[in-house]
Amino acid sequence: MNSGASFRQTLSQRVLVADGAMGTMLQAYDITLDDVLGHEGCPEVLNVTRPDIVQAVHDAYFEVGVDCVETNTFGANFAALGEYGIPEKIYEFSEAGARLARERADHWSTGERPRFVLGSMGPGTKLPTLGHLPYATLRDAYRDNAAGLIAGGADALIIETCQDLLQVKAAVIGAKHAIEAAGRDVPIIAQVTIETNGAMLLGSEIGAALTAIEPLGVDVIGLNCAT
Repeated sequence: MNSGASFRQTLSQRVLVADGAMGTMLQAYDITLDDVLGHEGCPEVLNVTRPDIVQAVHDAYFEVGVDCVETNTFGANFAALGEYGIPEKIYEFSEAGARLARERADHWSTGERPRFVLGSMGPGTKLPTLGHLPYATLRDAYRDNAAGLIAGGADALIIETCQDLLQVKAAVIGAKHAIEAAGRDVPIIAQVTIETNGAMLLGSEIGAALTAIEPLGVDVIGLNCAT
């Protein structure tokens, strides 16, 4: 059974818990400015410079019994890395983050209980609907993000904390392009975030979000963060 099919089967049988608090956990370590190569507030750099710390976080979650972990790649996208002037590192950080999580998932897996890796694809800081960045630029950068995660061994991709439906579309289409190019079966989870007014940041309520996302052909639609 391939990893995509195995993940779907497990998803249908029980709730999976993942380390969505990667950033919070990393803050518990004594990370220096040298560890992030001067890019303060960019934990994705640690995938390359301090793999020991990133894998220690994954181990901590697996040790208490989770079924899957998220990669340390929430900010490995064009908008976020662009603010540090290193958007060319999208693939490198994504591949490294997935590889580190894959190594620990394989270590903790048993024949009776496989462990899984969710490739985290965050929203970044730019909203295409407001013209912050062109849709095509985001789409192609998300393709590189997803391609790195797939190459590193992610079982599924989780597009999370989305505030703009056009950003969701860019991420899903970019991910699908990467999946097609890799020739693998990789499930896609898409999650939006709802504000205190009951809508996404740009005003889309959950019904509109479902209507827009379902035709994109994702495997799971969910909510995270905010309220």
